Amino acid sequence: MALTATFVKNVRHTGAPAGDKYSDGGGMYLLVNAGGKYWRFDYRFDGKRKTLALGVYPAVSLEKARKRRDAARELLADGIDPGTAKKEAAAEKAALNENTFKAIALEWHAMKSKGCAENTSAKRLTQLENHIFPAIGSRPVADVKPPEVLAMIQKVAASGTAYTAGRLREICGQVFRFAIQTGRATYDPAAAMRGAIEKHTVNHRPALTTRREFGEFVRDLRDTTRADPLTKLCARFGLLTWTRPKELRQAKWDQFDIEAAEWRIPAIQMKTGKHLQAHTVALSAQALEILPKLRELSGHTDRLFPSGGSSGGVISENTINNLFRRMGYIDKQSHHGLRASARSLLSERGWSTEALERQLDHKEANQAVAAYARSQHLDERRRFMSDWGALVAALESGDNVVAFPSKAA
Repeated sequence: MALTATFVKNVRHTGAPAGDKYSDGGGMYLLVNAGGKYWRFDYRFDGKRKTLALGVYPAVSLEKARKRRDAARELLADGIDPGTAKKEAAAEKAALNENTFKAIALEWHAMKSKGCAENTSAKRLTQLENHIFPAIGSRPVADVKPPEVLAMIQKVAASGTAYTAGRLREICGQVFRFAIQTGRATYDPAAAMRGAIEKHTVNHRPALTTRREFGEFVRDLRDTTRADPLTKLCARFGLLTWTRPKELRQAKWDQFDIEAAEWRIPAIQMKTGKHLQAHTVALSAQALEILPKLRELSGHTDRLFPSGGSSGGVISENTINNLFRRMGYIDKQSHHGLRASARSLLSERGWSTEALERQLDHKEANQAVAAYARSQHLDERRRFMSDWGALVAALESGDNVVAFPSKAA
């Protein structure tokens, strides 16, 4: 006699050790024991008696269990073992879950993060999580089509961030190529997206590059009352060392060797990726004069420029730019632009391009050269950083005559 939905709902375990079986016909029955209610299907295949689990009640209703039984009987009629077919389907589903774009992207990200700057790795992950995963993360990587990638990057580009859209296409391409290399995909749909969005126009940060204009700026910075002492010292120290803003903000006291007049920034904190060694910033006399003043303000912490609002934090990335805006230099000078100012003014004084580029930590295009470039030009870099400190001091004092340095070692 076939079961009814009411009976299945109300039946209880009688206490029988092996459980209670209630047949629905066609090999299907309800097994009731102390643990719950289970749908089972008994069948024979190749002369052997077998049992197939059809699900657990109430997640699987009587109606759904019957559909699964009927599907199993159809497989048997075609000479297919439904138990084997179920295992193969489960394995295929597991493989698809393992080979989703998100799963492979996270695997790729973990690989790329080794030896990569922490901020770069975190930025990649944020872009994946905010833009790429919501669009194609759950899709099997081998099934993603070019229009899916295009829709994602066009949405980002339409919001006014063409640069980010371009970076997302590059990240997708790297993930697809990793999938191809590991045998989980056969082509890269992101490659077809080249030229699909408007090319990002690079807007250089504003920077003063003439001695007269820069001299006015350093004197305004000296005289400004629009900043607290720590912010003002941070701006001046950045001006004298011309590191990137984040490298400056993250500076720690244990990175400084006062006797050697050096600031050694750990390789992993630098932008251009996997360095062979720490990046050395030679400290001029003018830069060294700032450190005792900073000690009075922040020597109780491990950071030169701690945040007043959070334990262990550092000043905001907008702190110096906001100061320059208040000084009236909103479209003339930026924090990052201090690097361009120094680079331009020192180039005019005859220092070599190669040494200046090494001090700026600009990436060497030739990888063979890059392997050796980190330690090159250090003597010259010490000399021109000293020259830069003297030049800034002269401009700050309003001296119109600044002696050119000797290039002799």
